[in-house]
Amino acid sequence: MKYIGAHVGSEPSVAVAPVEASVIGATAFAFNLVNPQAWSSPAYTAEETALFRDECARLGFTSDRILPHSAFVINLGGPDARKRAMSRRLLIDELRRCEALGLSLLNMHPGSHLGKISEAESLALIADNINAALEQTSGVTVVLENTAGQGSNVGYTFAHLAAVIDHIEDKSRVGVCIDTAHAHAAGYDLSDEDGYERMWSEFEAAVGLAYLRGMHLNDSVRPCGSRIDRHAPLGEGTIGAGAFSRLMADPRADGIPLILETPDVSRWPDVIASLTDEANKR
Repeated sequence: MKYIGAHVGSEPSVAVAPVEASVIGATAFAFNLVNPQAWSSPAYTAEETALFRDECARLGFTSDRILPHSAFVINLGGPDARKRAMSRRLLIDELRRCEALGLSLLNMHPGSHLGKISEAESLALIADNINAALEQTSGVTVVLENTAGQGSNVGYTFAHLAAVIDHIEDKSRVGVCIDTAHAHAAGYDLSDEDGYERMWSEFEAAVGLAYLRGMHLNDSVRPCGSRIDRHAPLGEGTIGAGAFSRLMADPRADGIPLILETPDVSRWPDVIASLTDEANKR
């Protein structure tokens, strides 16, 4: 079964996120746990976490359908030891927030070398810092999102993600989220059936489907291999509608949150309904 949703708002309280998801007809959702551009955010109140749990239960959102996104300021793979320590502390804080909300997944961008260390060094630092964060928390899986490879970001190849996973001590608590726009921009051509199947084959060979915990459904403004991260509405970018139709018929995408991050949120209810109809036809 396909669980389809979008990245919804979480202001003034995280408890509004499941309600916003339900309003747009979603069966999955993502949201920001904290201010994504800040190093610290107010702690949740007991009432806030209880209300979030109650709303999720009332609306039928189980933890495997919810893929919160970590703060964008986190960079576990950078050359600055102080910034890495700050990033690790924020990751631990977000993992503990997930625990309090009853969530089992936390999506994050792997990190950036900032042009000052090698990709291999950056990937090793990411793994070391995730290990440290997992040691101080429990029950939540860190989900690594592939990147477009823009700037100095690592994680734009499945081999990069595999390199991090290989060094995670508790592999039961690490997974992957495939962003379709990022994959396409990074060089995995999703615009035709051959490229679509080739992406999955390369993912299986490098990482393994057992690690797939979610997907972000986005078309790409820029062409395959551009390494520029610009999302487009589904079917209106260089990927095209065919890839998303194929995905709705693909059992490899069953049972995980499939999250829209496309421009124009007013279109999300119709897109979710259309994708759901396609998935139900298979």
